[in-house]
Amino acid sequence: MGARLGADSLTGRPDHSLVGVIRMPESSVSPMTSIVRRVVWAFVALLVAVLLVYLDRDGYRDGNGDGLSLLDAFYYATVSLSTTGYGDITPVSDTARLVNILVITPLRVMFLIVLVGTTLAVLTERSRQTFKLQRWRTKVRDHVVVVGYGTKGRSAVRSVLGDGVEPERIVVVDTDQAMLEVASALGLVTVHGSGTRSDVLRVAGVPRARAVVVAANRDDSAVLVTLTARELAPKARIVSAVREAENVHLLRQSGADSVVVSSETAGRLLGMATHTPTVVDMVEDLITPESGLAIAERDVEGSEIGGSPRHLPDIVLGVVRGGKLHRVDHPDMDAMEAGDRLLYVKKITPASDPD
Repeated sequence: MGARLGADSLTGRPDHSLVGVIRMPESSVSPMTSIVRRVVWAFVALLVAVLLVYLDRDGYRDGNGDGLSLLDAFYYATVSLSTTGYGDITPVSDTARLVNILVITPLRVMFLIVLVGTTLAVLTERSRQTFKLQRWRTKVRDHVVVVGYGTKGRSAVRSVLGDGVEPERIVVVDTDQAMLEVASALGLVTVHGSGTRSDVLRVAGVPRARAVVVAANRDDSAVLVTLTARELAPKARIVSAVREAENVHLLRQSGADSVVVSSETAGRLLGMATHTPTVVDMVEDLITPESGLAIAERDVEGSEIGGSPRHLPDIVLGVVRGGKLHRVDHPDMDAMEAGDRLLYVKKITPASDPD
């Protein structure tokens, strides 16, 4: 029982304690740029105060009795906005006092806020992260969780982004903080922790996810992540990658809907490249959704029902009927039915010239 509670320790923690575990996308403005902007605004507030005091210098009394010079105006504005207030220069006329009430005092408040803005930003960063985290956890639904942000995970994210999914609807889970920094720079939500732990997957929103991509570096980890994810999300689509084909059945038994054997797939492409390199180029084009040609899926339109998929303008590769994929030359696929889905070659961008 104690081990079970330890494993689920993240689940029962309040949102503010998850800041650092879950990281929301940040603004791209650098700290130096932010500081320079605050200093500029503080200087603008000082110049405005100096101008107002100098224009109404006859309404002020200097302790020396020799009137206010431009330097005195700078001196008074500086000590006034910084709330030092030595009292050697004071407003005596009604106009000067009214200006101090209506203008100098608000400028003083603005001056102080701007100067301490960097400190306030640091102090309130955790609160802002907590608020964003609470809002995200409340609203996020049907998102994609990618467990592992190595080579396979990064490629999976690029593919999902290429399909039009917004970055904030992709959650990356990894134990490597450097990899999470890279993911966060792309605008992705990141969760620091092991995908083999159910509490980490819960805070990543797996129970409400549309799909889970398991891109672990080891096959045994992939099996455990898949098993845990399937337990948390019975209806989510889980896609897992393994290195060895002999472990595919373990992933299937653990609940994976699709299993990609990375080593065998890479090996096939390497073998093909030795004698048909252009075929490899075409395969790469088809599995790269950002440009060129891509394999897409769509519903059969009403006007297409009863017709043959081989006679469509699109290059149809297969037909999904009843959740099962059939090749386009299958005898049962001569006539399309309502509810069928077509896998076809879609043109994303104009093909580049061969040269």
